[in-house]
Amino acid sequence: MKQILMIGTGGTIASEMTEAGLVPGMTGAEFLRYVPSVEKLCQVDCLQVCNIDSTNMTPGHWLAMAQAVEEHYDAYDGFVICHGTDTMAYTAAALSYLIQESPKPIVLTGSQKPIHMDITDSKTNLLDSFAVACDGRLPGVTIVFGGAVILGTRARKTYSKSYGAFSSINYPVLGVVQEGRLVPYIQPPVGAAPRFYHSLNQRVSLVKLIPGLSPAYLEFALRESDAVLVESFGVGGVPAGDQGNFYDLIRRAEEAGKTVVVSTQVQNEGSDLAVYNVGHRLKTDLGVLESYDMTTEAAVAKLMWALAQTKDRREVAKLFYTPVAQDILGLPE
Repeated sequence: MKQILMIGTGGTIASEMTEAGLVPGMTGAEFLRYVPSVEKLCQVDCLQVCNIDSTNMTPGHWLAMAQAVEEHYDAYDGFVICHGTDTMAYTAAALSYLIQESPKPIVLTGSQKPIHMDITDSKTNLLDSFAVACDGRLPGVTIVFGGAVILGTRARKTYSKSYGAFSSINYPVLGVVQEGRLVPYIQPPVGAAPRFYHSLNQRVSLVKLIPGLSPAYLEFALRESDAVLVESFGVGGVPAGDQGNFYDLIRRAEEAGKTVVVSTQVQNEGSDLAVYNVGHRLKTDLGVLESYDMTTEAAVAKLMWALAQTKDRREVAKLFYTPVAQDILGLPE
């Protein structure tokens, strides 16, 4: 029988109702009792890393989860991490960079309704996650939710209340779980052994452009950060003309050794700075990076990981453009 470690972090699945709303309270061992049929699949041990609403999740918690997996990696066949849905995509992306090329499954799951409710998606999501972790054919970091198995670097929460809360962005789902059995569609590349990383640089900011945004917002983010992800419009660019201060700010920041990445607010198909003048100048004159088909969640987490490996802006760019767990596929020839 397979040996699986379940790591609890809190979230809706572990929440209890209070006068002030839902608050995580149950440990993994406590809410696992609601799903006794898991015992037929595998032998489960439980480890509680934290018990928080995922809104309160930080990169420090990501490092703690990765450390828990590393410390227990040899003793288990797979891992199930129970997590709140609101920041699960960020955590899945971060763990994809902190734990690379794992031949064992590392599955994140959670629910839209607490496990103690009569009508809830938590029990199905838990059973599906243990099925994927025990099966072993889809290794590495994934999210299992609403019957879908999504690559950790490609997941995004696209529904705030529906049970099928997560979508795979710019990449197919890896498989589905039907009646408790995994049906794999894609087998992601896997290494012979995992590579663990132990640090992240939290000095990464995200600036979302809106029409008429003052360049002062970007100026502040650049001053306070080592890297800034600018979530732009369409295929990418920053305001020019009367709003041309954006270009000057980015030029000065890059001269100071900071990294600027331009992404898009459009969920599907990614960026292409070469198309319009407002983006072309950024790439040819300033040499900014772009996220192409990466998700915002993956781009943020990858910058934190890359900046923790090197302070050299050119080396950061090299790491950012090196695919990890199929996170970026739209690079030009």
